[in-house]
Amino acid sequence: MANTNLANAKTAKNDEFYTQYQDIQKEINAYLDYDPNVFRGKTVLLPCDDPEWSNFTKFFAQNFELLGLKKLISTSYAPESKKYKMPYQPTLFETQQPYFNPDKSKTNGKIFVLTEDVSGDGRINLEDLQWQYLEGDGDFRSKEIRKLRDEADIIVTNPPFSLFREFLAWIMEAEKKFLIIGNINAIAYKEVFPLIMNNKIWTGCRFNKRVNGKNMTFLVPNYYEMSGTELYMDENGNKFISVAGTGWFTNLEHGRRHEPLRLMTMTENFKHSKHKEVRGRKDYEHYINYDAIEIPFTDAIPSDYEGTMGVPISFIDKYCPEQFEIIGIGLELANMDIIKKKLGKLNGGPRLYVERDGELVRLYERILIRKKQSI
Repeated sequence: MANTNLANAKTAKNDEFYTQYQDIQKEINAYLDYDPNVFRGKTVLLPCDDPEWSNFTKFFAQNFELLGLKKLISTSYAPESKKYKMPYQPTLFETQQPYFNPDKSKTNGKIFVLTEDVSGDGRINLEDLQWQYLEGDGDFRSKEIRKLRDEADIIVTNPPFSLFREFLAWIMEAEKKFLIIGNINAIAYKEVFPLIMNNKIWTGCRFNKRVNGKNMTFLVPNYYEMSGTELYMDENGNKFISVAGTGWFTNLEHGRRHEPLRLMTMTENFKHSKHKEVRGRKDYEHYINYDAIEIPFTDAIPSDYEGTMGVPISFIDKYCPEQFEIIGIGLELANMDIIKKKLGKLNGGPRLYVERDGELVRLYERILIRKKQSI
């Protein structure tokens, strides 16, 4: 149901899923554990944000000195430019400012900048944010925001779900460090997978994981329709959505991605695997249309197999580049001529197939890997 709501959000261009403070804090702490100076002396840009109450802005502003930031920039998108329009009411923070402009409030984005102690309390924090209206609506593709991108060292945000491909390309074009939120299905995007395969980007520390029985959970606007168990309301009337298969993508180093998987041998898997699809087998299935064996679960990868293996895309969250080589992805490597000859037709796009009980079975997307060395 959660993935259905995510798909509906993409279709409706209702991308207003807001990240919780604790999720940002836990993720950032993992990079600080690996390198305490990762943000020191850096300019951080938070585009596609809502600075007046955004948890991204709040976190980086409150921790400006702890992180050793040089500059914090946060920008918002104009209400009138949003595809999914709802009644708009400016915040008291904005209306109480002498330079409040009711027209620009709707048509222009805002920029918040933090560099120094403005309040005079001897600290640099949230109280020192300075803001003004942008010249344009705050679209990340505009020249105005591109200029801010080029100034920044690190870009951190939860980009619109419907624009993930374009937003990532926007970052990579400028060769910036980044930490952004996306869905697990993005791994298989033709614009994204080559970057993962070539170790230019990877998953963050928390990806596709359930915490306290819930997937990654986002605050949604009050007008968001409540339906299904993945949507709930807290005691203060705030609405939240729990979204499966969601997490962080980055090119910032963290120690967990260099931790090798602890694996059993093929014989041990067939004897002790917790998965009934593996336990009791005598061999792994072999693809009909590619020379590799099918590994249906990441924890069922055999430690003693030297050939090519197909694994679920969720493997990427456990991928250790020192342990495995990524060869490619099924949608690009699958030989569909073989399948067409056997079936006389094709059902759907390129995928890897196995034969079960005399019938060809089209599998979910698979990543092809090979063991690099013994660890």
